[in-house]
Amino acid sequence: MKKAQELIGACLRSLREEQSLTLDALANRAGITYQYLSSIEHGKENFSIQVLEKLADALGLPLRAIVEKAFGESEEPQAPHVIQAYFRPCVPLPEGLDLAHLEAAMNQTQSIFYLINKNMLAEVGRPLRELIQGNNFSGLVSNIFSDAMDANSPYRHNHEQRYPDLINRAASKGAGLGLEVKATINVGKGAESHNGHSGWHTIICYEITDVGIEFVHVMFAVLNSHSDIEPDWQYVGSRVNAETGSRRTETYTTVLKGTTKLRDGSVYLNPNKVNYKRWRQERTGATPSWSIFSA
Repeated sequence: MKKAQELIGACLRSLREEQSLTLDALANRAGITYQYLSSIEHGKENFSIQVLEKLADALGLPLRAIVEKAFGESEEPQAPHVIQAYFRPCVPLPEGLDLAHLEAAMNQTQSIFYLINKNMLAEVGRPLRELIQGNNFSGLVSNIFSDAMDANSPYRHNHEQRYPDLINRAASKGAGLGLEVKATINVGKGAESHNGHSGWHTIICYEITDVGIEFVHVMFAVLNSHSDIEPDWQYVGSRVNAETGSRRTETYTTVLKGTTKLRDGSVYLNPNKVNYKRWRQERTGATPSWSIFSA
């Protein structure tokens, strides 16, 4: 088992990174040197309660919370948190939505799946990834994320149970602004819909892990309706699953131009999981400055 100083040091480093603080920044706040802080974080240096209290104050947290977190995380895996460095703040978002709203909704969604997974392990001894195939519960991910957006952003459920999934009724001078949500395990995939409507769409890409799910790629874009002069959707009809014999409902999917719009709007991207360099592109006009392809 790790020593107490190693557990607390690792916890301090995790908390510092969650707040996007450098070693210098946190050390200056606490009145210690960054070399000393680095040694503490790596479990190589003893420290007094007074030093730990200074670090807790510098992080804006109670000392007890740090100790409980340090020892709690040593006993069992914790719910994953999105990595702030993976957000791309240049990407346009629907009116009224900002990165703080999105981050909170993503973290809440991951936490809920962590709890589901934890209970499955306790009750049946098997994790979610062994019980449910990813493509079979993307609808559940979408619904839970929509709930989290309702709780953490100005975008609320559309209680009429029709397109779109979420509405910010205060946006666009009171006229309201909608957002349709789709989830998928297929990174970089375009949108799939039963209607092919115009408006804001988000595609949340995730992977199933040993402790629940983890978001790896999130895209936002305004798409043109399938009936538009320059549509971003194509009708693919109703398909029969060759293995199960079940028939899917009427479906629209994005054409390459629509998929490119979504990929341009990659607001969250884990570079360790997403290899977009060879993705095909099709657009009208120049590549937007916020696009992942503009670099």
